Amino acid sequence: MPISRRQFLKYCAGTGIAIGASGTLLPEIVEALEKAVAGNPPVAWIQGGGCTGCSVSLLNTVHPSIAEVLLKIISLKYHPTVMAASGEKAGDYLYDMAEKNKGKYFLAVEGTVVTGMDGKFCTPGKFKGKELTFIKLMVDMGTNAAAVLALGQCGAYGGIPAGKPNPTDSKGVMDFFKDHGIKTPVINIPGCPPHPDWIVGTIAHVLMFGVPELDSDGRPKLFYSTNVHDNCPYRSYYDANKFAKSFGDEGCRIELGCKGPESFADCWKRGWNKNVNWCIHNSLCFGCTQPGFPDKFSPLYTKIETAGREVA
Repeated sequence: MPISRRQFLKYCAGTGIAIGASGTLLPEIVEALEKAVAGNPPVAWIQGGGCTGCSVSLLNTVHPSIAEVLLKIISLKYHPTVMAASGEKAGDYLYDMAEKNKGKYFLAVEGTVVTGMDGKFCTPGKFKGKELTFIKLMVDMGTNAAAVLALGQCGAYGGIPAGKPNPTDSKGVMDFFKDHGIKTPVINIPGCPPHPDWIVGTIAHVLMFGVPELDSDGRPKLFYSTNVHDNCPYRSYYDANKFAKSFGDEGCRIELGCKGPESFADCWKRGWNKNVNWCIHNSLCFGCTQPGFPDKFSPLYTKIETAGREVA
């Protein structure tokens, strides 16, 4: 069942306790978060080369409901998929918002940054009377943002569009910023798509404590610090050297190509579809939260070698 905004604030405060804050600070943390969200931090969500799967994932968030997220926690100023406005007026509003909130708004980037043909492969629309490429939009919006959330495998590392032979010369936000000398902090939230909790939880952390501690790949350690294989429900089969030879067999699915040993995310405890299931229950781990997906893990149903020994 959906929870109230007040309950969500307490939940986030509880997260603060879990990551090391003293229990005596709970009221102060709740109050601080309430003050932070009272200003409805403006968020602009732009889309490059992708499938819109990250937006669909966010819309499926349950705790809190998507209505709570959009109306009470953040102020979503621009989103090509869910907003009612469209066309040049919507684009003008985006630029006006960015100008009024320079250095204060958060930019969510869904999809890869398409740089081939000087960006002509990806032109999201007219802004201030001009047909702009996504490259131009990224430079304009990214330079003046307080921080950027690079959403999904595509936004974080380039994803499927950046896979070989990459004819559109697609790349993730962080690499694009490095190429253009943009210093705005980037938080990678990979996954194909990312779990809605990873998106909402990262926003909550930014509001309460600032940018969360990131790993070497730019991901929040809160969500991407545990190994999928170590926490897999089939791990006991691996320890017993019992491996499935085809889907439906009992046993660890390493022989079928599971990429869990090289994947880091807390999918195993979070679940999908209101915590009904996750990839391992129906198929296997494809490594979608890792840099280099899909090329690094292809062919998906073929064993890989890890740490000098064949484990997948």
